[in-house]
Amino acid sequence: MNKLPIEKRRQILAMLVEGSSMRSISRVVDVSINTVSKLLVEAGQACIAIHNEQVQDVAASRIQCDKIWSFTYAKQKNVKNVKNVKGAPEGAGDTWTWTAIDSDSKLIVSYLVGGRDAEYAMEFMDDLRSRLANLTTDGHKAYLEAVEGAFGADVDYAQLVKLYGAAPEGPQRRYSPAECIGARKRRVEGNPDIAAVSTSHVERQNLTMRMSMRRFTRLTNGFSKKLENHIHALALYFVHYNFCRIHKSLKTSPAMAAGISDTLWSLDDVIAKVDEMAPPPAKRGHYKKKNSN
Repeated sequence: MNKLPIEKRRQILAMLVEGSSMRSISRVVDVSINTVSKLLVEAGQACIAIHNEQVQDVAASRIQCDKIWSFTYAKQKNVKNVKNVKGAPEGAGDTWTWTAIDSDSKLIVSYLVGGRDAEYAMEFMDDLRSRLANLTTDGHKAYLEAVEGAFGADVDYAQLVKLYGAAPEGPQRRYSPAECIGARKRRVEGNPDIAAVSTSHVERQNLTMRMSMRRFTRLTNGFSKKLENHIHALALYFVHYNFCRIHKSLKTSPAMAAGISDTLWSLDDVIAKVDEMAPPPAKRGHYKKKNSN
């Protein structure tokens, strides 16, 4: 079985987490787009396993939660107008990524890709419930029922509701969001430290995501075409961010700051997990030589 040299695999993965598109990677590394796509899927599956194995029993006292928007295949308003014979693929349209970050270590504790409704909020919170003591989210209503269902009264939970002014007029509205003119903090459950109520860290993480993955960059054609690839790209990004990347203010990786890793990982560790999870090569069948007449 042919296997791409580790140097090229390392280069492809490094470019995937530094904002390059898949086609630009195929040109720079001189491999086919299918090779890049295949490695992304393999690395994504490996990183999902790494996250599930390593990010457990996190001793986090303050967690911030938020959602970041993107889209797959087409924007939601255009999905119904897709003219392909088969129509839009499953998962086309708005794609939301729910994230939970430890305010102290900056570790991404949990994430979920899907919709924006209460069903996804509950699934997201269920993944967090055994790890947290103090929780802050934005004002999205779906969090209210989800947090109560996941934690009951065993959490200190507050919401930060931001107030926005009118959106800009004219062409600039595509580039400039509405101005935030204020914020309101409110206790929802338990006894949260109101002075610590903030979503600044998780919102800064949203920017890092948009800068690190081409598929999150607005007003380009680098958006995700398949939901599967979108999920795998996120899995790779989160493992790289948690384990392989030194956080500037912490001077260490988030995983080391959170106490779930003793060393700084590299992309070679991801590649090793890819190889570990690869199926064994199939045995060759018996070959019977043809009789010559």
